[in-house]
Amino acid sequence: MGSIPVLESNAPQVVGHSDLSSIFTPKRKLSVICIGAGASGLLLAYKIQRHFDDFLLQIFEKNPAVSGTWYENRYPGCACDVPSHNYTWSFEPKTDWSANYASSGEIYDYFKGFSDRHGLDEYIKLRHQVVGARWDDMEAQWHVQVNDLEKDQVTVHKAEILVNASGILNSWRFPPIPGIKSFKGPLIHSAAWPREEVDFAGKTVGLIGNGSSGIQILPAIKDQVGNLVTFIREATWVAPPLGGDYQAYSKEDKEKFKSDGEMHLTMRKAIEAQSNSMFGIFHRGSREQSELRRYMLGRMQERLQNKNLEKVLIPEWSVGCRRLTPGTNYLESLSDSKVQTVYGEIIEITPTGVICDDGKGEYSVDVLICATGFDTTFKPRFPVHGARGAKLEEMWKDEPQAYLGLAVDHCPNYFFTLGPNCPIGNGPVLISIEAEVEYIIKMLSKFQKENVRSFEVRRGAVREFNQWVQSWMKDTIWAEACRSWYKAGSASGKILALWPGSTLHYLEALREPRWEDWKFDYTPGRNKFAYLGNGHSTVEALGGDLSYYIRNHDDSPIDPVLQRTVEKDK
Repeated sequence: MGSIPVLESNAPQVVGHSDLSSIFTPKRKLSVICIGAGASGLLLAYKIQRHFDDFLLQIFEKNPAVSGTWYENRYPGCACDVPSHNYTWSFEPKTDWSANYASSGEIYDYFKGFSDRHGLDEYIKLRHQVVGARWDDMEAQWHVQVNDLEKDQVTVHKAEILVNASGILNSWRFPPIPGIKSFKGPLIHSAAWPREEVDFAGKTVGLIGNGSSGIQILPAIKDQVGNLVTFIREATWVAPPLGGDYQAYSKEDKEKFKSDGEMHLTMRKAIEAQSNSMFGIFHRGSREQSELRRYMLGRMQERLQNKNLEKVLIPEWSVGCRRLTPGTNYLESLSDSKVQTVYGEIIEITPTGVICDDGKGEYSVDVLICATGFDTTFKPRFPVHGARGAKLEEMWKDEPQAYLGLAVDHCPNYFFTLGPNCPIGNGPVLISIEAEVEYIIKMLSKFQKENVRSFEVRRGAVREFNQWVQSWMKDTIWAEACRSWYKAGSASGKILALWPGSTLHYLEALREPRWEDWKFDYTPGRNKFAYLGNGHSTVEALGGDLSYYIRNHDDSPIDPVLQRTVEKDK
């Protein structure tokens, strides 16, 4: 019998045990840079602080305050169209909302209070804007260029992990209309509203846009102006408030919310369940869509009471193809004697007014408000240079392809929140951010516990996921011919800003990482199983219960997908 050949191994021959601790003991401080201190950035800080002991976290925020979009957007009437008691983190309710719908200022206070309560300010540098990021493969770190806006001085900061939590609705822009820079009166964008009060008394005000902000601005300023001309390019479905008409809460209401936690929780869950139950409307030809369309048509006709306005405002496409926006008093305001509705494409802005394609000449205005939204292309606002010479701005030049709305290939140790094809319009959004951040925490836990050098989502996983998304979208109302920021402002392009399923579906998809979709790299020369340590468990090292697994019944979790059961409280 011949001798057995000895095969060469690439594994390190010397492991070394002298410095080993118990299993999963991290060998370094976790270093993270986060871009943005809006809702996502604040939640990330809270979760890192909760889950890790040894970490260095830096959050760079361009604004002079936290809260992101709720700091920036202060236009008249600015409010959240989600019932206030459900525009909170799932685990941290607020009992003293002033009404069932909250203003932007009140939501800013909630997130600022969240930051204060949990001591998150120590990680945040305000008035610091990220202007570039580059992955260094030799160091396995991100080099992040940050401009101190007070000093106008750029410095480079390094971290193993980079999280872009700047969001999608944060880069406003004026519409590319010929002559817009020639306008001589006040030119205002809804997302950059002046901090000082704007005087509309006796003036003719032009309002471009009938999206979410335009629908809120018009009734809020109508009584302040001399006249108002609203320029509408497209029809849109305007819904009644999702949680009923506006209702201010009394002192007694707030005290009851605070004293009766179970009642408050039951109310919050009922509102959330109602929102989650509506996903069927997005399926083309569904009974839910037909019933909703019939209801919406009747409500809009009832509120408009104007056949001419009905013709230009009520769409042919399905309810929800473009983001469905609740509008308190918007439709009624269009029939006000002060308000003139102009339907058509704006072809030019002059020093004194607006010219449309209706052949009626110039509409003279003293003030021009552009409620025209944001750059929703998902392209980064600064250069992001990943591994192997990749440039994210070039990778996403024509179409942003991401993985589960939170990662992209060629960018190791890099995450973003509310990225391409996340459920930004599928249902409740804050819980989606929670799911993304929890997913990131799971990845960072593996990174630390197993002393991973870098991780990167596989290109094949990104490609196949995006193929699935676009194939699935064909049977939804979002694929109809309506111009929407879900499709980067086009009427027939790919759907880039929505998840292929419900919000609950997204939560389930992100519950556990699919490790096979990721590539993990370890420090050369170090055995990847060194995390096993000195042979002792965490329980032994920390002095815990040494018989924790002994019990009187089997309480191990059962997969509801395989058993087709759902625990009522899960």
